[in-house]
Amino acid sequence: MTITRDLRNKRFWRGLAIHGLAALGTLSAALGLYDLFSPGILNTINMPEILIVPLLALFYAGWRSWPYPVEQHYTTPDTRIRLVTGDLFEQDVNLVIGMSDTFDIETPHIIAKSSVQGQFLDRVYHHYVSALRADLQAALAEKQIIGTVDKPGNTDRYASGTVATITHQRTHYFCVAYTEMDKNSKASSSIGMLWEALENLWDEVRIRSNGEAVAAPIIGLGQSGMSTVLPIQDAVRFLILSFMFSSRQARVCEELRIVVRPQDEKRIDMLEIQEFLHSLRQSS
Repeated sequence: MTITRDLRNKRFWRGLAIHGLAALGTLSAALGLYDLFSPGILNTINMPEILIVPLLALFYAGWRSWPYPVEQHYTTPDTRIRLVTGDLFEQDVNLVIGMSDTFDIETPHIIAKSSVQGQFLDRVYHHYVSALRADLQAALAEKQIIGTVDKPGNTDRYASGTVATITHQRTHYFCVAYTEMDKNSKASSSIGMLWEALENLWDEVRIRSNGEAVAAPIIGLGQSGMSTVLPIQDAVRFLILSFMFSSRQARVCEELRIVVRPQDEKRIDMLEIQEFLHSLRQSS
């Protein structure tokens, strides 16, 4: 459970202690001033009544430190970022689908069935490969082909950061190329490629989403080979930073919803992410 997970986090107990001691110090100082101007009154308070002070401090500390949903609203720009645990394809908003620069969709020999692309084909198109291929080709019709690669599946290569936007049953699917596929159908990426891809993605979301919320997986994991360079905690912060930097240039959309797979949740320090989100509000 989320609450028990956060209660086992040292960050929670450290925050509880800091807020508790701060509240206790403030209350003690207030009582000291009260006793200065009304001497003798505090001497009439017995033990059960004096326990109200530490109890109030503990209540305040618990209120400040208690795990809340990981989300933050920003006024400049007017947007919100949320982290939720669940299924990307059960979100009721537009979705981000990470792809390679060849926009391959065939499973399982080129694209893993468990990947976001594989689930996109299965869950949205019900494994109707020709329908998804046709929609991708239509979305890429005006995009420039920068080269070819001799491999199974698609051979045309598009620039890193190319976004093919598919509208299917009133939902926008932003298919962004952030990995490069080699002749052995092995995908790879880099920090630079990923940042450029995200910049182009937010530009496309800004243009096509009409301000509606968008949900994205933690981009940079899986078969991209980025997990050793960008661990999951850093990948979440990387995604948040790119969205905020783009939003400060011009509002992207009303909400970015980062969807964490249940099996990945225990690898993320949610309290640290909440502090990170809060720090961005203070600097905005």
